[in-house]
Parts: sequence; C-alpha cells; structure tokens
Amino acid sequence: MALVVQKYGGSSVSDVEAIRRVARRVVATRKAGNTVVVVVSAMGDTTDDLLDMAGAISAQPPAREMDILLSAGERISMALLAMAIGELGVPARAYTGAQAGVLTDSKYGRASIVGVIPERIARAIQMGAVAVVAGFQGINEVEDVTTLGRGGSDTTAVALAAALNADVCEIYTDVDGLFTADPRIVPSARRIEAISSEETLEMAANGAKILHLRAVEYARRFGVPLHVRSSFSDKTGTWIYDGRREGAFVPPVLPGADDDVPSSPTPEPVPSRTAAAAPQPVTRDAAPPAGAAAPAASSAVPAPGTSATPTPEPAMDAVTGRVVAPEGAVPPDVVSVGAAHTRAVNARAQARPHPSAQEDHVEAPVISGIAHDRSQDKITLVGVPDIPGAAARIFEIVARTDANIDMIVQDVSAEGTGLTNISFTCPDGDSAKARAALEAAQDELGFKTLHFNPNIGKLSLVGAGMRSHPGVSAKLFGALSEAGINIDMISTSEIRISVVVDDAVLDEAVRAVHSAFGLDAEATEAVVYGGTGR
Repeated sequence: MALVVQKYGGSSVSDVEAIRRVARRVVATRKAGNTVVVVVSAMGDTTDDLLDMAGAISAQPPAREMDILLSAGERISMALLAMAIGELGVPARAYTGAQAGVLTDSKYGRASIVGVIPERIARAIQMGAVAVVAGFQGINEVEDVTTLGRGGSDTTAVALAAALNADVCEIYTDVDGLFTADPRIVPSARRIEAISSEETLEMAANGAKILHLRAVEYARRFGVPLHVRSSFSDKTGTWIYDGRREGAFVPPVLPGADDDVPSSPTPEPVPSRTAAAAPQPVTRDAAPPAGAAAPAASSAVPAPGTSATPTPEPAMDAVTGRVVAPEGAVPPDVVSVGAAHTRAVNARAQARPHPSAQEDHVEAPVISGIAHDRSQDKITLVGVPDIPGAAARIFEIVARTDANIDMIVQDVSAEGTGLTNISFTCPDGDSAKARAALEAAQDELGFKTLHFNPNIGKLSLVGAGMRSHPGVSAKLFGALSEAGINIDMISTSEIRISVVVDDAVLDEAVRAVHSAFGLDAEATEAVVYGGTGR
C-alpha cells in the first residue's frame, strides 16, 4: 500500500518492554500491507552514560573516537528491535548508518549528510523484510564512523525517506503531535492537525523541541511528508506537508487512526506521482545491485478507466540511490483511513460557526502556535562607532568562535555622538566564547562596554496567515502589555514575530498571548507532552 519510514526516539525504546511495544506497532504497520523502514535512537540514557564514561577516562577525548563510541547506542537499539520484530513472525534486518548508505562529511560530532545510497535497504524491503536502521550516524569519505549531532536520528529518517521516495516519514515520540504551545505551560494548548513545513521551521528554530530544525529543512527541501505521532497512543498526530511532490498528497493507510474518523468504503483515485529530485550530490559511484528495488508499487490499483495490466517494477537510480517509479507505473492505493481523516478535518473546519453580517469582523489571521526558548543569552555592545563595517567586523569575530546568532538589534545612533548600541542573542552554550572574543577585541572594535544577560526568554508567534493581516503585532504587544510584561527585543519575519522578555515572566507571557489569539482548546481535550530522543 505504502512505503513508510518510521523513526522512534530514545524515550520510545527506553527499555525491553518499550522495544517490544515498538515492535508490535511496526508489525501492525507491516501487516496492514505497508513496506516499512525503521530508524531508531539510542535507548533512554545510553548516550549520557557513554559520555560520562568517556569523561571519566579522558578530559579531552578525540572526536573521531567519540563518534565511534556514541554510535554504539543506536547499534544496540537497532539490533534489539530487529530481534523483537522477528519474534513476532516478521523478518527484520538491522543496519548501521554506514550499511544503510548514509554518507557524510568529516565534521566529527556534527556531521552533515552529503548523500544517501540505500542499496542494502532497498534489497531488504524487496525481500519482504523490515529494515531497521541506526539513526544519528553515517560514514565519511575515509570510511570513518561519524555522528550527526542534535536531531541526527530525525534527519536520518527524513534522508532515507527522501532517498527511497517514501510515502510518509513518521516521527514517533512521547507526545501526540505538535501543539499550539507547550502544554506544560499552557494546559489548554491544542494539538495542531496539519501545518506547513515553513511554519514548522519557524517553530523549530524558535524553541519548539518536538522536531529538529535540520530534519524539517531536509523534509521541506525534498518534499517528504512528515507525520509526528506518539508511540504511546494510537491517536493521529500532526501532518506536515507542502504538496511539493507532483500530484495531491493523501495520507497512507496506517494503523492507529482516531476512532471518530469515518471509514471510506470506496477508494478514491490517487494522482500519479514522480520521484522528487535527488537528496544531495553523492561523491562516490555505486552500481545498483540486480533487482534492488522497493516493493511499494507492487500491489498497485489500476487507475479509473484503465485495464488491470501488470505494474512496471520500480528501479533504483545508480547515482542518487533514490527508488524511482518507472514511467507508466500506477501508484499504490494509499487512501482509505488517511483520506477519510482528511475529509473529516475539512468537514469540521466547514462546520465552524460563521460570524453574522452584523458583527464587526474581518477575516482573522491563521496563527499556528507559539514557540518559546529559554536557552539563549543576550550580549549588548554599548557605544559602538556608527560607521560602515562596524557590524561586519563584530560578527566576523563572533563567527570565528563558531557561535550561532539568532536575533540582532541595532539602536539609532545617538545624536551628535556617532555611537550606537548593538544587541544580539545566541545559544547559552555559545555565548561564553562569543563574549570572550568580543571583550578581547574591545580596543579594535572601539565599543565602550559589554553587557551580558543570561536571564532572557524568547516568545515567537508563528502563522502563515499573519503575512496578509494587519494588526497582529498590535494584538501581541497589547496582550503582553495587559499582563504587565516589558519587551526587551523584537524580531520579525513574514510568518513570525519574536520578542525577548525577562525569563522570570516567560511562562506568563506564553499563556497571555496564547489566550489573546484564541488558541486555547476546549477544557475536555486531554494533551500529553514530554521530551524527545535525538
């Protein structure tokens, strides 16, 4: 029916019983007629334990050896999960990132994927097995093991989904999807049923922790539909998709749909899709093995008005590693529950009360949610010479420390002084080295003093609907004003407004803005929220 890539985080495979629970879900997806590739993170606290052991042995362990060490966590979970799936009567094969064809650069500890050649994965699923892949890792040009850093397993799953031209990449975690705000702060936050990758990028970049920025960027670039779900419930989660692939996207038939979704007795036709562009250039040649192909289209349903002719076999591109449907291939039937859910969502939207003509009303902006971030510090340079090149020189020095910069604000030059102030925020793990580098260059840069504030919080209002609606900023600032909250910095994009406030009032600010924009769910709606694995 569909080729499904599933990713399970560390909390989903935290112990043997959790692994068995994941195995049962994988087998249910497989028995529903889908082809399944699974990507797993390390079990629970395995990575932290390995880091502690390395620190006990060496104050500065070599980066290459650290990658070999940390990749062991995912190797353990992939092997155990493959065994658990096999015990349920479904063949499964475990693969490291290198065996799965995940090619990276040589930045140990934070490597980037440069290409994916999933030959062995394609062979395994063609033979009817579930392929279980270790996330967070790959292999570089000198055949060293590398790790991908934060969000590495999510990125692995999306990269494999893109290379295999999967119908969906499911990100399983310990939450029921993306929410309009963190339910630990806003208990009335509601689950978002569908959101664009553009909005998801803004949410991820501004503090939302459910999906990592790298994975969302990859999915958006290569048109991979994402479905964020909980591995602890059967609820439908949050769909993230922009429709960039040819033809209309219809969610595939997967187990665990919401009980209130009606069934669809008559399948609807699915438009033909062609493979998207290759994930990234691959730096080595690899001839595909004979017959290496995914079976996703092997049981395709004839399109209306056509005869039931055999479906052409898909093939794997020798350069990109992508499984490509040949010309004339009929796509699999991926309708039933997924399409019914889509219709149910649309019906609920159409059933919402419409304002009367007498009401003072204009079309309201669509706000997707609120992200918040406590992990940043603020640095302000006071008395910076207001001359061309001053800002460039400041941020050249910061860039050399490998620190990431988020918000930047420059004041208007004080009249008659020729001096201005420049403030910026950066992750608290980067701020110390950025601060030290700037203080060392004070004479060269000519600023008077440096102020450092580690006690800030960032709130970001995200929604594609705000780009065509005036008054969103006024409403945001008004809500904060009524709550007695002062704004320190402001930054905007077409679909985001971010403000920096005192960390002590950040939770209150999130609740005030969430309520002001009508994002609260009904009191009867229960939510589940927690952290995620890498």
